[in-house]
Order: sequence, then C-alpha cells, then structure tokens
Amino acid sequence: MFSSMIQNLLSSSGQANAMQRAVQMMNHVNNINSEWQPVTNSAQVHANSNQVSFDELLKAGTKTKFGDLLTNPATRVNAQIYSNSVSGMTPKTDYSDKNNVKELISRVSKKHGVDEKLVNALVKQESGFNFRAKSKVGAMGLMQLMPATAKDLGVTNPMDPEQNVEGGVKYLKSMLNKYNGNIILALAAYNAGPGAVDKYDGVPPYKETQNYVKSILSSYL
Repeated sequence: MFSSMIQNLLSSSGQANAMQRAVQMMNHVNNINSEWQPVTNSAQVHANSNQVSFDELLKAGTKTKFGDLLTNPATRVNAQIYSNSVSGMTPKTDYSDKNNVKELISRVSKKHGVDEKLVNALVKQESGFNFRAKSKVGAMGLMQLMPATAKDLGVTNPMDPEQNVEGGVKYLKSMLNKYNGNIILALAAYNAGPGAVDKYDGVPPYKETQNYVKSILSSYL
C-alpha cells in the first residue's frame, strides 16, 4: 500500500509520474544516510576546515571559562567556601586584637555617618575593647547591648562583634538624631535610656551616668 503522499501523487499526476517521484525521494534519503556516519577518529574532524572539535568549541566561549573546567585537568575549584581551614582562605577576624576592633568600628561608623572617634571612646568606656565583656546586669559585647535593645535593633547574637558594633552604632546614631546632634544628651541616653533624659530634660542626676558622660568626653575631645 502506498503512503498518503504517494496516493495524492497518483490521483494528481498519474501512476507513472508518482512512481518516478517516489524513487527519487528514496534515493535522496539513502544518500543522506550514507553521509551521516559517526566520526571515530578525531583526525577526521580536523580534516574538514568547517568543523571544530568539542574541546575547541568549549574554549571558544569568551564570557566564561566553564569550558576550561572540562578540558583542562589542572583547573581546580575550591568548593569548601565556609571552611576556615582551607589553604588560602581568610580566617575569621581575631577581635581579641584591638586593631581589628578599631578597624571594625571605623567601617561601621562610616557606614552610618557617626564620628568613629566618638564610637571608639564609647567602646573604650563600655567594654575596654573586650568583645567578650558581659556585665552583671546582662549588657553584652563591645558596646554593651542589653538583650531587649539588641532584639529591637535586629541583633540576633549580641556577642558577635560585628553584629554588636552594627547594632550599637545604629542605636547611638538614633540617639544623636533624637537630640539633634547633642553628643552629651545622646551619651546620657545611651547609658540611662532616653526616658530618663526626657524626664530630667538633660543629663539625669545619676552619678554613674554623669561620670559615664564625662569619661567618654575626656577621651573624645
């Protein structure tokens, strides 16, 4: 039985013409099949200037070097991103080094537009640059954040130096904004709380707070 295409040819052009066309089509298919042979020798690929090898095709990419990962066995990828022991990786910053603490303070202070000298004076007073410091009342870290204050600031780990300084500087900045840049009132509020400053319309009559403000100002000015 002929195919539907051949049947159409039979009805439109006659049996003889249809058979001739069918033979031509079969010959064309056979020619294509004879040309489509698997390449078993890589030399055959280079014999035709219009063909390139798979390796060459991969290396031809200019936007990425992904091809080199496959074709160059010397290429290595370090997948141990989170390990501090991997050769060449930067270890976690040692914040027992005061210089590293000061660098952190400088970076965060500039980020929030606060005088880093003021933040350094505050950290010196609060913790003596000891990131492990913890007071009897529960204040923690370099900037001695209370748990409730840390939570309000979005600090999930107050003992983490970077989170602690980030939260502390943000809080100090909010106090400076609240008191229109008045450093004395901002420091008093950092120590005793803005409620106490507002209540007394100035530095509260607490010996601790008054000494706190004087000590920081002596380091800052």
